Amino acid sequence: MNAAAPRVLIVDDDDALRRLARDILAGEAYDLREAADGSAALALLRAQPVDVVVSDLRMPGLDGLELLAAARSLPEPPAVILLTAYGTVPQAVEAMRLGAFDFVEKPLPSPASLRRVVARALAGRARPTSPPSAEEAAGAEDFLARHMVAGPAMAEAVKLMRAVAPRDTTVLVTGESGTGKEVVARAIHALSRRRDGPFVAVNSAAIPEGLVESELFGHEKGAFTGAAAARAGVFESAAGGTVFLDEIGELAAPVQAKLLRVLQERTVTRVGGQHASEVDFRLIAATNRDLGALVRQGRFREDLYYRIAVLSLDLPPLRERAGDVEPLVRRFLRELEPRRSDEPTPAAWARLRAHSWPGNVRELRNAIERALVLAGDAAIDAAHLRLESSAPATPATGTASTTLEDLERRAILEALEAVGGNRKAAAERLGISLRTLQYRLKEYKGRA
Repeated sequence: MNAAAPRVLIVDDDDALRRLARDILAGEAYDLREAADGSAALALLRAQPVDVVVSDLRMPGLDGLELLAAARSLPEPPAVILLTAYGTVPQAVEAMRLGAFDFVEKPLPSPASLRRVVARALAGRARPTSPPSAEEAAGAEDFLARHMVAGPAMAEAVKLMRAVAPRDTTVLVTGESGTGKEVVARAIHALSRRRDGPFVAVNSAAIPEGLVESELFGHEKGAFTGAAAARAGVFESAAGGTVFLDEIGELAAPVQAKLLRVLQERTVTRVGGQHASEVDFRLIAATNRDLGALVRQGRFREDLYYRIAVLSLDLPPLRERAGDVEPLVRRFLRELEPRRSDEPTPAAWARLRAHSWPGNVRELRNAIERALVLAGDAAIDAAHLRLESSAPATPATGTASTTLEDLERRAILEALEAVGGNRKAAAERLGISLRTLQYRLKEYKGRA
């Protein structure tokens, strides 16, 4: 577009709300347009392209979703921001899956929130949108080849990764512990336009409870005992890059509220600070919990859930990826001992294929690393794997009485039994934090 001032179209059938949005944006250097319904807005868009559309979601006639679809088909599609009441947030999230830039809840958290989201939309349009160079594309594909085993069970996940990576869409990666959620997050980062920025990973459950806010949001000097100097938090440190927030379901309610504000406002206020600073990051969250169930139980904020679950990517457990065991083993052997040329013995392969892998890919890698130590210069044999006897792999269809939570509980109790009740050793064996293990055991006790 050649206009000196960015064109912003405000669409709302409520005259008062439309004027309010115009007043909020009037102080910016924008060429503001208005439309009282979706049909009038579409007519304006067809007559002259605009940079950003700020539209109500629910309108008579052509509603916000239909306007979004029509705008996306134009030769010069605008970035679309939807204004939505709390009850229509799920629809707004679906709209983001369909290509909307973002949504803002009504009533507005603050006038600045609308100004910021419009500015971000314009900044996003200003970024180069050319495809990655051949070298960048080759590097991303090499990452996928080295870190992802895309058998039939993983095909859908990889397809979604490729589709979502170029956008700044927030992604929620779900799956049991050890399925490779961080590997997926790193792959999305490597395929994204933020690939040259930092990738900052943080495990929510591994941070001492009193330090979570400081770790995520930073703190000022003297904010608390021991805060001898100011420190940037995760979101500031990830400027221009990606934040991977693992085990997000373990965050306490006050931290959830602050995280929601960071995602909505794209600003962060350090602990002990008075001023908010703008932050530029892409969020990939992960959990092995059923966040929908936690929402229903009142243990996870519904509005935060909708913010992070714009696109959900579920990773199947290794017991449902039997065909991936062999290529994963070969990959780990190459990584751990590149010069080794001998194969595991037939007995070792049989043992590897028969195990149900309650710890998933992480358990498999640990088993191979342990076997290499025990085997020395000899070929890896079944005895070197030191795998506990396991029940037959659970069928993919499952039964009404077998749930993911049942399987998780069984894996934890088996790990504790194998290490004589040592919780720290059991947590290491399962590849989870001690805090998470203790949290699960407390839950099981409460249900006994």
